[in-house]
Parts: sequence; structure tokens; C-alpha cells
Amino acid sequence: MPVEVDLPPEKCRLLDQLRALPAETEWVEFKHDYFEPTATGQYLCAMANSARLCGKPNGFLVFGIKDGTHEVVGTKLRPRTERVDNGPLENWLAHNLEPRIGFEIHEGLYQGKYVVLFVVDPAPERPVEFKREAWVRVGSAKKKLREHPEKERKLWGMRDDWSAQVCTRATYDHLDPEAMAKARMLFKGKNPRLAAEMDGWDDEKFLTKAKVAIEGELTNTAILLLGKEEAEPLLQPAVVWLRWSLKKADGGDENYEDFRTPVLLAVDRLFSKVRNLKVRYLPDGTLFPVETDQYDAWVIREALHNAIAHQDYATKGRVLVVENPDELVFSNLGDFIPGSVEHVIREDVPPRLYRNPFLCQAMVSLGMIDTQGGGIRRMFVEQKKRCFPMPKFDLTRAGEVRVRVPGKLFDARYTRLLIENPDLELETAILLDRVQRGQNLFRKQYDLLKKQKLVEGRWGAYHVAAKVAATVDAKSDYIKSRGLDSTYYEGLVTEYLKKFGHASRQDIDRLLLDKLPDVLDEKQKQHKIHNLLSALRRADKVRNEGSRGAPRWILGSLLDREAKPK
Repeated sequence: MPVEVDLPPEKCRLLDQLRALPAETEWVEFKHDYFEPTATGQYLCAMANSARLCGKPNGFLVFGIKDGTHEVVGTKLRPRTERVDNGPLENWLAHNLEPRIGFEIHEGLYQGKYVVLFVVDPAPERPVEFKREAWVRVGSAKKKLREHPEKERKLWGMRDDWSAQVCTRATYDHLDPEAMAKARMLFKGKNPRLAAEMDGWDDEKFLTKAKVAIEGELTNTAILLLGKEEAEPLLQPAVVWLRWSLKKADGGDENYEDFRTPVLLAVDRLFSKVRNLKVRYLPDGTLFPVETDQYDAWVIREALHNAIAHQDYATKGRVLVVENPDELVFSNLGDFIPGSVEHVIREDVPPRLYRNPFLCQAMVSLGMIDTQGGGIRRMFVEQKKRCFPMPKFDLTRAGEVRVRVPGKLFDARYTRLLIENPDLELETAILLDRVQRGQNLFRKQYDLLKKQKLVEGRWGAYHVAAKVAATVDAKSDYIKSRGLDSTYYEGLVTEYLKKFGHASRQDIDRLLLDKLPDVLDEKQKQHKIHNLLSALRRADKVRNEGSRGAPRWILGSLLDREAKPK
């Protein structure tokens, strides 16, 4: 049992103020000593929603104080040691609240009795749900939000749409002709049945039909997507600013470039800056390595367009695309409105709320994004098809969404598993991706993989199952280097010697190192080249004329005659 200490003075003063209320409110709940995890989660959900509706900075759930009399009686609850589904109570509550909201737990002695105080942040830009059900307080009672549609409508509608506001100082002269031409082309591609008709539309009719203008009046969306660069100040105090930056291995900046309006053209210009280098890996049973781009072009555009569509432009911040050596990181300001990435992937339906609905609608009409749902899920599907690690949505920073798209293979076992099991369910692949990253699973997720014999080990210390490892351990396959695979590298060496006559070991290293599978480390690659040269020497295809310290390789007698001119 932990040592019982007094609550901090400021929390004692807060409890004094709450107890001074004449009765419980829609944002304050007192409990004597009854505790049940699910009910507690529902109360936190209800407090968050009601605090938002009542315009309060927080909601409060207090254990150890009687309802009605507000007498301090104490509680046996110790939330820091309470466990649910073999995990800490606090983690379990946070995981089941969507969107993720902040709450703090304070416990200690108050007037000589042990009390527990939950301080809950108000709902952000949509109703909060607990286990996919939203709750709210009606008076002092906890109710399902769907039973009170007037409160639900208010919670969904508590944010104005900046993107739909008319930009009063903007005229059609502020629109960029190149951006307008591209917008017409994109709209035609999205609506081929209107292609012939729209050639006769003037700009006003076109932008209204494309849902970029409202009855011909230019909106903030119109200037953001189509406005000249000098028109961007018309959106003040909002700021439209995209930045691409290239990072060195040590994290320092190697290069960067900023982009402003028109965003419709900026996305192509930013896209062209991404280097998208080649990655090689060697599928089992193949003759040559597979060479592919680090990043799928559709995934890059989807992540960038989503960051633009959901940026909170009132923050005056930037949409960032950071190109690290092994990953792309997209970030925008504003909370992740759907709340949970897992929920979006699982449900695969359009969210009920967008931060900039008018902008999203315009981007849909121009074929930039798809509000019919599936964009985020498809990002995961595309990474799975390419046998790459999954995107990672980082929602740990309040008011910011970061999406990390890996451009490097982490674990050859995971990669080989996806190659050999193309029909593996996406949700299972996502869980195995977490295992390869060394991230924790919830007990039910672990049990699911354990049942399929995909992981071994006890809960809390699990790893990829030996059965899977035997199937997907590409490193040992590469090091053993089967004959068919080696034929490719042998051909490169002998063709080099036929053309140039001789080669040092350094020449051969430069020829082969970047063509060997990325799954091998530097030492393993050197060992692979050594074995390759030894095999060629034994077959009399090459000879070493140099010293032990400075080898000089030439063609062996078996191939020397082929190399000489007829």
C-alpha cells in the first residue's frame, strides 16, 4: 500500500469550491466509494462532453465525497494500482476514449480522508465516445448522447468553418491562371459527362459548380487553392504555408523550400522535391533483387492532401513535410478529429466531422481527396502490398497530427511474411508491424496473434513465433546465398573484368555493395563479397594476381578466352 500523503493545497482548494456547489452539476460528479471501470470511463466521457456544452475548462469526477451532502467520507479506490485487462487503469481508460482527451488523476488525503479526483478536459471538436458510445450529463444523470439529439447536434456544430467564409476583399483577378487551368482539367477528369458543357462556363460558374465558390463569391478555399501568391495575405489572420525540408543523417537541415498559394500547384512542386530513392530487397526463390521506390506516390499525395485539408489555419502554422533518410514525416496543426486511427481503419467509413468541410468538399470535387472514406485505410493497404512497414500516426502532441511513412525495411522476417502471405488480413499485419517495432500490444491483440501462432512468449515478453521466423528469416537466406541468387552478382563481377581487365577489392566493393540486399549489415555484405570471389576463384572464373594486402583480380582461364577479341 503506498504511503498516503496530503493532496496539494491547490487541489484541496478546488475540492472546497466543488463541494460548495449547491448540488452536482452536468460537469461535476461525486461518488462515495463505488468504483467500476466501465462506468468510470462513461463518466469521464460524459464529463468531457458536458464541460464542452457548458463552456467549462474541465469536468470533475470525485471519489470519496458523498453526493447530496458533499460529506468527505474517503474511498478505497487506488487508481494507480488498479488494473483492467492486465493493464493499468489509466491506460485502459485513455485507450477506450475517442477522440483521445486529456485527463489527470489526483489522489491523496483531503480533510484526513483519502479521495481521488479525476480532472477531465472538455470535448475537442466532436463528441467524445467511450467504447464507441457517447455519453452526456442531463442534470445529474448520465445518459447516452444519441438519446439527446439536440445536445449531439450542438457538440458537432460548435466550430465555424473558416474555409467556407467569403474572402470579402478577393476578386477574380487574384486567381492564378495556371491554377485555374489545372482546376478545370481536374474537374473534367472527375466529371467526364460534363466535359463538353463546362467549356462554355465562365470562371464564376465553374468555381460555383466545383464547390470552390459560393454563388460566385470567392471563399477562403478559393484563395487557398487557386489564389496568386500575392493574394495569400487576403486570408489574414490565417496563414497558408507549406514547407519541405531534407534532413541529414544527424538531423541537421540539408535543404528546404517553402510554398504558399496557390496550393493546387504547390502540392506538385513540393511532391517533385521528394527524392524517393530506390530500395532493394531479395524475395526468396528469385534470381534478382526487387528494386522499388522508397515511397508509393499515391501514399505521399494522400498524406500531403490530408494534412492540407485538416490543417487548423487559424494557428498561423505550417504544414510540414520532412524528408529523413529513412522516412517521410507529414504534420499539420489541429487535433485528429476522428479520435482513433484504429477506429478509422476498422470502420472504413467517412467521418462525421471535418475541420474544414468546405475545403474538403472542394478538394473532393477536384479529385485531390476522397471523403467517401478509405483514404487512411488505403495508405496502410498500399504499404502492406509493398511489404513495407505501416504508416505511424503520432498523436502524442496536443494540437498536432504527425504521419510517419517508413521508407526502409525494419525486420526481414516481417517483410518475408508479407511477401509469402499476400492475403494476410490488414489488421493482423498492423499488429505484426507493432511487434517488429517493439511496441506493446493490448492483451486481446496479443491473444489474437497467439491463437494464430504468430507470436511466442508470455504476455509482456512476446516475440515473433519460431514457425514464422523460420519462414521469414531472410537474413540467414541472404548470408547462405543460394546459387541462383549468386549468379547475378557473379555476372556483374565477370562483366566488369571483361570490360576493364582488372579490379581491386575496393572496385568490386563499389560495384556490389549498394546492390546487395538492404537487410544485410555492412559486415555481412563484406562477407558475402568475400565468399562470392572465393567461389569464382575455385571455379577458375577469376584469379588474384595481387598480394594478400592488395588483391588485384583478373579473369580466370575459364573466361579469359571469351574476353579476348576474335
